[in-house]
Amino acid sequence: MSQPISFTDANFKLAVVQELMYNQDLLPRFELSAYAEEQGFTYDRWTFEAVPEALAYFAALEVPAELAEKVTEIYMDGGNQIYLEIAPGWDGEDGLFDVHEFADVRHFPHLKSMTLLYTGDETALEGLRARGIDANWL
Repeated sequence: MSQPISFTDANFKLAVVQELMYNQDLLPRFELSAYAEEQGFTYDRWTFEAVPEALAYFAALEVPAELAEKVTEIYMDGGNQIYLEIAPGWDGEDGLFDVHEFADVRHFPHLKSMTLLYTGDETALEGLRARGIDANWL
């Protein structure tokens, strides 16, 4: 196995993991309820906040570099499974999972399309489009 991808932006990593774990089934699925039972912690299943143990799990999760070529599209939506596993009651109405740094796109040579949670940063969209990525707000 190759070296893991070193991400600059944790939320960009989560968007990639959504694609690889829940959309393509290339990483073992994380389910918060099972993880909490296994690790012996409890959480509020309606919380809008990130469950610290879930965030820590994804922070420690290594994404093998050989999977980078499998990522052609990133679609960020408030209903994405990864967000509901981290903050089960999250409604997408705040910036909890906004991407602020897009340097990580360099790891994904086949990335052609990104739909992003709205941050209003038009410069980010322009930068992604300049790299040949069809980038839009959700």
